[in-house]
Amino acid sequence: MTAKQAVEDSPLARRREQRGWYFYDWANSAFNSTVLTVFLGPYLTTIAKNAAAGRPYVEVLWFDVRPSAYYSFVVGAAAILQIILMPVAGALADHTGRKKELMGLFAYIGAGATICLWFVADGRYLLGGALFIIANLGFAAAFVIYNSFLPEISSADERDRVSAQGWGFGYLGGGLLLALNLGLFLGHESLGVSEGDAVRICLASAGLWWAGFTVIPMLRLRNRWMRAPGTESAGQAVAGSFRQLGRTIVGLRHYPLTLAFLVAYLIYNDGVQTVISFSATYADEELGLSQTARIAAILMVQFVAFGGALLLGRLAASFGAKRIVMIALVAWMAVVGVAYFLPRGSALPFFALAFAIAIVMGGTQALSRSLFSHVIPAGKEAEYYSLYEISDKGSTFLGSFALALALQLTDSYRLGILSLLVFFLLGLIMLGAVNLPKAIRAAGNPVPERV
Repeated sequence: MTAKQAVEDSPLARRREQRGWYFYDWANSAFNSTVLTVFLGPYLTTIAKNAAAGRPYVEVLWFDVRPSAYYSFVVGAAAILQIILMPVAGALADHTGRKKELMGLFAYIGAGATICLWFVADGRYLLGGALFIIANLGFAAAFVIYNSFLPEISSADERDRVSAQGWGFGYLGGGLLLALNLGLFLGHESLGVSEGDAVRICLASAGLWWAGFTVIPMLRLRNRWMRAPGTESAGQAVAGSFRQLGRTIVGLRHYPLTLAFLVAYLIYNDGVQTVISFSATYADEELGLSQTARIAAILMVQFVAFGGALLLGRLAASFGAKRIVMIALVAWMAVVGVAYFLPRGSALPFFALAFAIAIVMGGTQALSRSLFSHVIPAGKEAEYYSLYEISDKGSTFLGSFALALALQLTDSYRLGILSLLVFFLLGLIMLGAVNLPKAIRAAGNPVPERV
């Protein structure tokens, strides 16, 4: 080891790199909270309805689409393209070794498209859909590479803490910008700003936040190796990444316990994502709560989830991440069970339940990410995290289908939310069956003191 490498791998340098890594979660969570969770769906639907000018449909790629269904159509298209792009981005990062540069490229493509949402007005629903797809693809591809830095910047025993702090930092950053944007939106009249302009300012601000704070990880993170410049063209690099991805997928059969963990994660994360996405609809349609109450709950969840992620990270250090995730899954089952009995028209019980969700939400996701980092073969982090993120994106289909089927058969939102119990129960059983120490050794990694 050279003197330079010794300095770069010192504990002080590693902590500096970890702090830079946290800031990317702070940066990109603005897109998740402001754009995805609150503003874009209703705004883009309104733009499509205005473009329809009373007609039942708008034209999208030679198809007639109802304005009310347009945003869902765009989200579905983005999800399909994400599933195609994420493994390619991961394989390209591992093949070339230029993780930092590729993460920055995808992040700034996504942030740039988000800033350009300012121009979505006056019936430009197609522009809004296209920009959202580009932004979402940039978000997903950059996040795959961002995750792959976790095993490089932290030791096996540090990983749960680092992952939890990164996730919690993201909730804090996303919540802070969302609070500022909601203040602007709710007070737009007193500021002399139209509602449409207020929404466009909020959307563009998420892109500016994302782009501005991404500078910090770009300065702090470093590549562990890079292919020598000039050894292959861009076309050869892409072709090489596809070949490497194919070898990784075929080679996954040699790591059956890693695959078992991925399947368990797909199942229980299905329940997590469906509860999160369905909560606002449940509060509106079944509990009859006002928009103000729902917005306040969203804000509270952002800030409480910050503390929840840190709390579960600390507990994992004492009791092991797998055990804490399994306890969190039991808590998720309790949350779903209690949701069935919530009284209509009362905001306080819903806030109490949202508080409980926030406590376990960030920790479940952060600790699952760190657990997966232990069962990845060295040198293939980005590729494996692309498969992990595909499990994340693809799993929402199963939960949404189960929920839709329950609603179709029973016409009851309460029975619909109760149907999600099966995902947490199956995920709990499958995760419990995975022998993590054996999976970690099979991947060629050291087994941490507690896992």
